[in-house]
Amino acid sequence: MSRYCADCHGLFSAMPAYRAPAWLPGGHLQTIYPATCIAKPAVAFRRERWDTPCGADFIDLDLVDAPAASSANASPGASDAPCVLLFHGLEGSSDSHYARALMAQVAARGWHGVIPHFRGCSGEANLAPRFYHSGDAEELDWIIRRLRPRYRGPLYVAGVSLGGNALLRWLGEQQHGAAIVDAAVAVSAPLDLAAGGAALSTGLNRVYTRMFLETLKPKALAKLEQFPGLFDRERLLAARDLYAFDNVVTAPLHGYRDTDDYWHRASARHVLHDIVVPTLVLNARNDPFLPGRHLPASAAPAVTLEYPDGGGHVGFPTGPFPGRIDWLPRRILSFFDDVAGRPDPHPPADHMRAPDAGRLCQA
Repeated sequence: MSRYCADCHGLFSAMPAYRAPAWLPGGHLQTIYPATCIAKPAVAFRRERWDTPCGADFIDLDLVDAPAASSANASPGASDAPCVLLFHGLEGSSDSHYARALMAQVAARGWHGVIPHFRGCSGEANLAPRFYHSGDAEELDWIIRRLRPRYRGPLYVAGVSLGGNALLRWLGEQQHGAAIVDAAVAVSAPLDLAAGGAALSTGLNRVYTRMFLETLKPKALAKLEQFPGLFDRERLLAARDLYAFDNVVTAPLHGYRDTDDYWHRASARHVLHDIVVPTLVLNARNDPFLPGRHLPASAAPAVTLEYPDGGGHVGFPTGPFPGRIDWLPRRILSFFDDVAGRPDPHPPADHMRAPDAGRLCQA
């Protein structure tokens, strides 16, 4: 069984702590290289489309079915295998490097996996006059509650970057109501959105902002074609950072007064002491999106705070050159194993090494 560690906050894991490879120093390289230069494993997804509760929109989910549920006559949850649900980051998808890496290991275990796409992130524009945001706990709530009855085994939830912040918001807001899931992991979540936004607006970090805006702005312009007058087109075109974009688009479309109101109210740091479900919060201290000095020092007893010195933003590369991206999915699954008292069924693998092009702007 898991036990508590005197040197960290929360559950102790037998899995070795993260150590960045010497040949890949610094938070920027540890962020960019895994996303762009390490091959993503192939994953056979099955897509479902769900109508949203309002009936006026949809989301697309990509699923991995456990073997017993893959036969023609079996229902998706016919197996007692655990299910891992993953909420992706800003402008991410099931094709993001971390999503493919996690779902490959989920499939290798014979588990179920589900990746819901936030609205507009599945390759097709959504229908309603809204997108998605860091505090979208209500969106997570209906998705998780619809999925829970489908699977007989444990339900685990992970969130990455924006998806990690939204997951922590849901866990903290729901408190005991979130006990429909067995454990949760948030990776590289921007726990303090104002501090993260400020970091992304300075120096070399502006390259990440520009890459986000390269996809966010066209989506917003297309939304204006659907809903003329929804927001100010000229102010959108003039936006040069996420603060300005959120002021024009994200905040007003999702019930916030402005960016300051959105970033304050949606930050997960406010609810870390309210979480009762076993939860791992994993953030690298050299994450360019949220520098280590802004990481919270305390949380509820159910929350494990794990802050390795290296890893970048959703990077955590390991191994000799050209590196691997299997440490992060192994850490996520090992936490779920720790909570359940299971041994790790798969030791580190020597695959996912070949260089491959990827998209940096999948946070």
